[in-house]
Amino acid sequence: MSMEDLLKDLQGQKNVQEDPNNISLDKLFNESFMKKHSNFDSFAAFLEKGNFQATTQAEINNFHEELFDRHIARETKFNSWKTMLDTANSEYAN
Repeated sequence: MSMEDLLKDLQGQKNVQEDPNNISLDKLFNESFMKKHSNFDSFAAFLEKGNFQATTQAEINNFHEELFDRHIARETKFNSWKTMLDTANSEYAN
């Protein structure tokens, strides 16, 4: 690590690189995304409406797929979790 990097790190100014394969649900399904594609302001409110609880992608992967897809089709502009997730990833990347 260079002296300049060390100084930036110590001053809290070093940019933290976010793992593109592990983006938080709050960032991926932010308020703007949720308002654009559903009637919810937050992903948490969307999950709560369907009686689902998750804070990580791994927890969502444990949901009963058919039930979650039905909730998505009912409450969003998407017909499945895969479509919703792919769109969120695409919009986040841009």
